[in-house]
Amino acid sequence: MIFDNGFGGFAPDGREYVIAPMAGRRPPAPWVNVLANPRFGTVVSEAGSAYTWCENAHELRLTPWHNDPVTDAGGELIYLRDEESGEVWHPTSLPGAADEGDAVPYLTRHGFGYSVFEHDARGIHGELTMFVALDAAVKFSVLVLRNDSDRPRRLSATGYVEWVLGDMRAKTAPHVSTEIAKDNGALYARNPFSNDFGDWIAFFDVDDSDRALATVTGDRTEFIGRNGSLGSPAALRRRHLSGRVGAGLDPCAAIQVPIDLAPGQTREIVFRLGMGRSLDEAGQLVQRFRGSAAQREALEAVHAHWRHTLGAVQVNTPDVSLNLLANGWLVYQTLACRMWARSGYYQSGGAYGFRDQLQDAMALVHTRPEVLREHLLLCASRQFVEGDVQHWWHPPAGRGVRTRISDDFLWLPLALCRYVNATHDSGVLGESVSFLEGRPVPPADDSYYDLPQRSNQIADLYQHAVRAVLHGMRYGAHGLPLMGTGDWNDGMNEVGHHGRGESVWLGFFFCDVLRQFASLARRHADEPFAQRCDAEREQLAVRLEANAWDGDWYRRAYFDDGTALGSQDGVECQIDSIAQSWAVLSGVGQTQRAQRAMDAVAARLVRPEARLVQLLDPPFDRRGPNPGYIAGYVPGVRENGGQYTHSAVWAAMAFAALGDAARAWWLMDLINPLHHGRTAEEVATYKIEPYVVAADVYSVAPHTGRGGWSWYTGSAGWMYRLIVESLLGVQLEVGDDGAWLRVRPCMPADWPGFALTYRFRDTQYHVQVERADAAGLSVDGVASAGDAVALVNDGGTHEVRVRLVRPGPLAAQTG
Repeated sequence: MIFDNGFGGFAPDGREYVIAPMAGRRPPAPWVNVLANPRFGTVVSEAGSAYTWCENAHELRLTPWHNDPVTDAGGELIYLRDEESGEVWHPTSLPGAADEGDAVPYLTRHGFGYSVFEHDARGIHGELTMFVALDAAVKFSVLVLRNDSDRPRRLSATGYVEWVLGDMRAKTAPHVSTEIAKDNGALYARNPFSNDFGDWIAFFDVDDSDRALATVTGDRTEFIGRNGSLGSPAALRRRHLSGRVGAGLDPCAAIQVPIDLAPGQTREIVFRLGMGRSLDEAGQLVQRFRGSAAQREALEAVHAHWRHTLGAVQVNTPDVSLNLLANGWLVYQTLACRMWARSGYYQSGGAYGFRDQLQDAMALVHTRPEVLREHLLLCASRQFVEGDVQHWWHPPAGRGVRTRISDDFLWLPLALCRYVNATHDSGVLGESVSFLEGRPVPPADDSYYDLPQRSNQIADLYQHAVRAVLHGMRYGAHGLPLMGTGDWNDGMNEVGHHGRGESVWLGFFFCDVLRQFASLARRHADEPFAQRCDAEREQLAVRLEANAWDGDWYRRAYFDDGTALGSQDGVECQIDSIAQSWAVLSGVGQTQRAQRAMDAVAARLVRPEARLVQLLDPPFDRRGPNPGYIAGYVPGVRENGGQYTHSAVWAAMAFAALGDAARAWWLMDLINPLHHGRTAEEVATYKIEPYVVAADVYSVAPHTGRGGWSWYTGSAGWMYRLIVESLLGVQLEVGDDGAWLRVRPCMPADWPGFALTYRFRDTQYHVQVERADAAGLSVDGVASAGDAVALVNDGGTHEVRVRLVRPGPLAAQTG
């Protein structure tokens, strides 16, 4: 394995993370996979613990989400029993039966869209594959058993799930009724008291040659037994399940099938868990996926989808860890977890965050640009007529929060610019979308939760973006954008609570929005608004330089009373990373000041000994003005002075934008999750999965270097953009004059070069970047002027060579 740390490592092709701990040790925290399609998904740990949802990971959980990384409890299990001896074991390492006697290790392989569990026990080899259908609300658990003993074996396999059919089992269990479907024999469950999902039908079913001999129960009390547990359920001390179903039970679904295996024989049993939006749809799903051919077809569709999606951009650099992240895991984390599941092990959110998923989708322009298009239209439909938006909302009904947060709505025009620049799909600008209507947020409140009404006002997507830009043109006493009850950092909700606080970061961010939207407005023949954006940007840039500079870096904000936040005169949060990064990324920070500000980031916020980059320092600890709920975090944890990976990525992007390759790659090396799990000692500190990005890393003893939330973080998409666009320099531009690919890398001085494959629609471009005595570009052996490759979609393969001038001795020494 690659990067084997004693608990696991990558398969040689990087497409699986293999967890095979020695001596029965588990990783110090659950190492999970997120398996999802746009409507349905499951989170499964390396020990087999799982929870599953449909439509919304918070509002419609089929099985329980425990959020317990200590016990890693779950509500979905498979039991194996020797019918002669009565011994019970599992194809996964949890929950662990009372009579589990062998110490043979369990092996887990997390791949793109699937997880596989292997184990040998009692002369039986078991392999369990979990995956979710690509286009249906169905989860497959495919169990393959092989008799490696020298005698015939009589076994049984029992699949078990605990029903929730809502958000919390304690609330919904009394209302869930179960039945055996008369037409297909599957176990059905329904929660008729659910406000939004009362007619939806969950089902649990099995495929096996002896399916007619299966026994079932819908009674959890019967299955577990009085004072029992899922580790040693009473039902497995009885020969059969009772067949009891109905209302008024502690609801579950359990199916037990008998298995006879001759020596060397293999048998496949497929458990399916799913949901239909009606009785008819549930029945159709049960019938559609019955049979081994249907199961294999569904799994191959999953494999094919991820091969195609992740194959859009493939890089081959001297940094193997970079290749592993860029060639699969970052895009998989962004699309499967952030866009589709909207859930991880530590956060079962289910909701769309307005700014959150827009940023995620922006990272997909090279791989799945249609995802960004679809999401732009969805987000526009969550905009109020006044121009502000729902901060987050729950599908499908749309209940969510209206806030006075000041940056959410500005991500709509920014994401729209990125989409049009990458696709030249100007037709999206004319798509009609209605607004929302709702009561304003009371001045004394941060937000309210409600179901807003659909407005009669309709506008095209371009006008939605214009309205967002206009809504951002609200300024305070220093001429900077109003902070409201938080900007990108929601935790600073008290800085501008009274309507007078101002955000420096938002000023720089808004300048970038104005710059890009001015270009889009001209493209859309709206010159007057383009000129207004240009003028607004120029004036705001002047005010930022006049009122935001603190002497060695830019301030973060101003409180309602005018007190500066992010100043060396303060006792808390003297410096905040994102104001410095966006002074560079916006292009409006005065050059010498921006360089000096990033020098301060490197000196004050980068912690090389702990391999992290703090968001701010010193942390809030109730010694100064109250910034909001960010101060409720322990100093050094999450946004309060820990590494918030999102902002650390922005800092690396800023160094790259300055042309400072050495420090850009220095930060990338520090925040690379693989570099936090190379050895057992590093794993003991970091604890969480090293194959995906963590939202945060703690910076305070005794937890320094410990990873926080894993999987469900927008930093995955931004890290992908950092690697592919900022560091390797890949830029796609599509306009009236055609499609162009530019490769302008910010390359380490000691790299001889790198290669990448870029798919433009149906055409492959193999790009070789190399050091040379003179710069140059050639396509299919023909020299080309400039630094851009004209992309054509001819279905063929093209060879591109990019030659960069070798760095001088000083640059090589610095790098």
